[in-house]
Amino acid sequence: MVVNYHKNREAADEVVNQILFKGGKAVAVQADVSKEKDIIDLFSEVDHTFGRIHSLINNAGILEPQRKLMDMDYGRLQKMFNANIIGQFFCCREAIKRMSTKHGGQGGTIVNVSSIAARTGAPFEYIDYAATKGALDALTIGLSKEVAEEGIRVNAVRPAFIHTDIHADGGEPDRINRIKDSIPLKRGGLTKEVAEAIFWLASDKSSYSTGIFIDVTGGK
Repeated sequence: MVVNYHKNREAADEVVNQILFKGGKAVAVQADVSKEKDIIDLFSEVDHTFGRIHSLINNAGILEPQRKLMDMDYGRLQKMFNANIIGQFFCCREAIKRMSTKHGGQGGTIVNVSSIAARTGAPFEYIDYAATKGALDALTIGLSKEVAEEGIRVNAVRPAFIHTDIHADGGEPDRINRIKDSIPLKRGGLTKEVAEAIFWLASDKSSYSTGIFIDVTGGK
């Protein structure tokens, strides 16, 4: 497994060490997936280290401080769309080149990590983030049909209210506690709970599913 990271090498190494401890093979590779060249170099490292790719998990994403649309500028929007959707397009492109049975590959899976914001629009807080996730949902649906005959399945998970550092990036690290009473399960979710849904979609256990979404949102 290639574990991509942008800045946090320590966290990437921790994931790699866990995989190695369980007998797997993994390396951490730095790349900014908002940049096409970095993505191409990342996949070249996959080729060099593993020879082929079985699954792509499009999990990269950023969140900017809470703000209404009228207060957003071009720089913020460009940064958001480059990181949250344009980069995902290029990652899918590079994965398809390697997975497609029409291009000598053996098939594979792509799992996009979207968000409940794609459905709610995240008004008054993160409309730009929600728009990128809505685009990611559209990519999932369209691409799943485009590459189905090439042995590639494309699905997505839509998490929400998960305990991660992304809430601090949005300017409200304690956001989940503020809104947890509005969540049917009355709590925030764990990254492990999202990972289980991703793993199912990436594995052969979901072999007859493509173009679908799993909401990991506590019933919201």
